[in-house]
This record gives sequence, C-alpha cells and structure tokens, in this order.
Amino acid sequence: MAINEDKLNEFMARFVGDIGAVMHAATVAVGDQLGLYKALAEGPATAEELARRTQTDARYLREWLSAQAASGYVQYDPASQRFSMTEEQAFALAQEGSPAFIAGAFQIAVAQFKAIPKMAQAMRTGLGLGWHEHDPSLFQGTERFFRPGYAANLVSQWIPALDGMESMLQRGARVADVGCGHGASTVLLAQAYPASSFVGFDYHAPSINQARAAAQAAGLGERVRFDVASAKDFPGEGYDMVAMFDCLHDMGDPVGASAHVKRSLKPDGTWLIVEPFANDRLEDNLNPVGRVFYSASTFICTPASRSQEVGLCLGAQAGEERMRQVVTEGGFTRFRRAAQTPFNLVYEARP
Repeated sequence: MAINEDKLNEFMARFVGDIGAVMHAATVAVGDQLGLYKALAEGPATAEELARRTQTDARYLREWLSAQAASGYVQYDPASQRFSMTEEQAFALAQEGSPAFIAGAFQIAVAQFKAIPKMAQAMRTGLGLGWHEHDPSLFQGTERFFRPGYAANLVSQWIPALDGMESMLQRGARVADVGCGHGASTVLLAQAYPASSFVGFDYHAPSINQARAAAQAAGLGERVRFDVASAKDFPGEGYDMVAMFDCLHDMGDPVGASAHVKRSLKPDGTWLIVEPFANDRLEDNLNPVGRVFYSASTFICTPASRSQEVGLCLGAQAGEERMRQVVTEGGFTRFRRAAQTPFNLVYEARP
C-alpha cells in the first residue's frame, strides 16, 4: 500500500491536536470542580499562590497551570512566573452563567467517557442507553452548558420571534416546558413573565427534584411547579404554549409526542421547539459544530431514543426538513424556523 507522506503528516497533525484536546478536557473538568479558574480570575498567581487561594497542592497546580497555558486557556509570564487569565478566558471559564460559559460541556464529555463500556455493548446489540443510565455529570453538565445560551437568547430573541407570544406571556399565559431537565429554561421564563404560570415535565425524577429546588431558590412560589411525566403523557389541556428545549430529537416517539402536544394546546396555541443547529444534508454538517453534535448524538441522543418505544432515532443533526416531517405527522399544519444561533434552530409550530 502506497502511503502519501504529506497526507499522513497532515492526519498526524490532526491527531496531535485531537489527543491533546481529549487529555486537556480532563484537566478542565477538575479545574472547574476545584474552582481553580474562578480563583485565578481574581488575579495573576504562581502555582504556590494559587494553591494557597484554593487550598490545593502547589506541585499539582504547577503541572495543571502548565497544561492550561499550553492549551491557551490561561496566560503565562516567564518574568514573574505567574499565570493569569484574559477577560475573555475568564468570561468563558470562570463566570458561571455567562453567555460563553463552557465548563459544563466538559462535564458532558466526562459522562461520555464513563459511558464507553455501556455504549460498546449497545453498539454490538443495537439496544438503547437511557438518559437515566448515564453518570450524573451529564445532567449537571447539560444544564450548565445550555443555560447560558437560553439566558442570552430565550427572552430577548426567541420569544419575540414567535407570533404574538411575547404579549400573551406578558398578559398571562399557561406554559408547559416538556423535557425540562433541571428546569433552567422554565425558571428563566417564569422570571421574565411574572403574570404567567409554568409547569415543567421530565421523565427523569432526579432532574425534577433538582428543578423544584431551583424554583424554590429563585422564589417563584406557586407560579412554577415541576412534575414527573413523559412527552406523550404529560397532563393538562389548554396550554397557550408548550416548549421543548433540545430534547425532541432524543425521544423514542417524537411523532407521538407531537400529537400529544397538539392535543394539549389551545386552538391558537404555540409549540416552541429548540433543537441543535443542523443542515438537512450530512455533507453540510461536516464542520466543527457538526462534529460536536454528531459525537454527542452517538453517545447520548441516539441511544436515548433507541431505549424508548418506537426508537425513531432522529439524532442531534436531524435538520429542519426532518423536524418539519415529525411535527406535521403529529397533526400540526404550520411550521417555520423562527430564529437561529450558531448552535440552535428555533421552530414555531401551530395547530
């Protein structure tokens, strides 16, 4: 077999970047867990100084800080032997909830690695792997990674993009947030629209417990409640809006879920669907964003769907046309893309 040395070197350069990123990811996760980024954002420090701030071991921190500097996640000044963070690095790594906060994504990666034995078996057998079967770092990481994007866009851009929905929420509407997880989206909506009432549903009981605690901490009272229920059997009728954030593609029977949403809405109600950004054709998704979503879909989204009845397995890169098909098969007659970001597509469906 003839090997093109230039192409081999090009591929090996990609490998060096990838293996460095993979191994670096573990250092980001532990740095986030120990509060190292937040402490370093307070000001430049040597390894010894940062160790005193964080009550950690200086020798380990010297190695950790060196890894961060080599990865471009912190700065290093040889003259003072101090490490520091730029405002941009701190915004992404040390400011919880900022629109660019990324630490939660590394928790998701940790969960994927912990799922390797289960996924190897699933890929041999074709069986599924339910959301609830993953390591808890997935649940917390998903909330921490997605919440900043919701905080930046949901009230300011996505709701105003829906026909008449903003004014309805301001006057007072009934809203169901289905697949709510830890309730980040539900809480954000409730804080923005105090005249409206909200109920979050998720089949995962531990996440519902976390959502209840979040609502209580936010002081939202009786306007917000959370209950355990699936997308095909959540209770209630006459909702003004049903919302699903980054979860329709995870469902085993999204068409059945679509039909249930239609039954639960008022005749003039709105279904807000937020999904990962995806083009309709595979070849148009072969880019850095698609790489992230296809990888997550392999370990999280597709096996979650396969573990449920029907197991349609839309995947995280289903695209607009596939989503349109699912929604219209459920009985909706109107479907449009209302907004988008580099990471999300926002759809509006009407009965």
